[in-house]
Amino acid sequence: MAVLNKSVYNFCYTAALLFLLAFVYTTLHHYHNWAGVLLALFFVSIALAFRGSRLFRGYWYSIVIFAVATIAMYYPQHFISVGGRNASFFIPVLLQVIMFGMGTELSLKDFAQVMRMPKGVFIGTACHYIIMPLVGFAVAHLFSFPNEIAAGIILIGCCPSGLASNVMCYLARANLALSVSVTTISTLLAPFLTPLLMKLLGGRYVEIDLWAMVWEITKIVIIPIAAGLAFHYLVRGKVKWIDKIMPVISMVGIALVLLVITAAGRDNLLKIGGLLIVATFIHNISGYFLGYWSARFFKFPEKDCRTIALEVGMQNAGLASALARGMGKLATVGLASVIFGTMMNVTGSSLASWWHNRSPQDGTTEKELS
Repeated sequence: MAVLNKSVYNFCYTAALLFLLAFVYTTLHHYHNWAGVLLALFFVSIALAFRGSRLFRGYWYSIVIFAVATIAMYYPQHFISVGGRNASFFIPVLLQVIMFGMGTELSLKDFAQVMRMPKGVFIGTACHYIIMPLVGFAVAHLFSFPNEIAAGIILIGCCPSGLASNVMCYLARANLALSVSVTTISTLLAPFLTPLLMKLLGGRYVEIDLWAMVWEITKIVIIPIAAGLAFHYLVRGKVKWIDKIMPVISMVGIALVLLVITAAGRDNLLKIGGLLIVATFIHNISGYFLGYWSARFFKFPEKDCRTIALEVGMQNAGLASALARGMGKLATVGLASVIFGTMMNVTGSSLASWWHNRSPQDGTTEKELS
């Protein structure tokens, strides 16, 4: 079976190469209707191949995201409306499903973790809501983007920690309990802090309806999480297939949100995408760097420093997209969340993989330890 699996993964690498060559050929000959499909198949083949690699396994979902973005960029007309309804309608619904999934993974024991490590949770959450909004504001000002694009960069900085940070902390051999606690607390604080910070920092770029944003976050985040928490105690464990399918539903939901937002903002991305990629990269990397060294300043152990770095640098891009949609500016304010959401999966996977091979105690590699 192992030999069979290895041959399947090797076949995926071969298929990826063939799809890439076909993409280059169709692009050079201006067969763009086929080029998008071939490029997406290239990414899917690479993602499947990475699933069988110890070194690259942590990147497979990030590669799938590239495939989704490719389809949206080449064929946006298919994802702007569904059944005569604007496809952006489904973004809050998908996020509610994702937040419900997060709630099903929580228990009262997770909240007890906060009491056992109050300093780490407080510093991690405070760094998140101080560093990312201010860096977002600085980056938006530095690049002199149009007002609604700048507001989108600030908005992604004002959102809570991304759910992917928990997975990255696990891969990075960091403090997973602290990661879950910071993600949970920052998410629960989002209805209060995200609108307030956005009003203070982004109000100069776009009009912010504070209470409308508070309600939007409450119905997208707090109510589904509460429902998921109730589900955890009433149903979870009793129906095994539900336990297994919830993480899959969350991953599919994130991909669909990205698909809709990318399609909606495709024309703006083509105009300003390169510069926005640079800006979001600076924003994302600054979060990791400043989060890590803030934790070092407060003399946290290495595992906690890694955790706080990932919790600060990884944002809930889906929530930012839903808020942009609520403002009626998905194609502009929502652009930064598209790029940030894709980028943080790549940079987070890379950082987590690098840390995975280094002992949290002294930074030496596994090979050096052996």
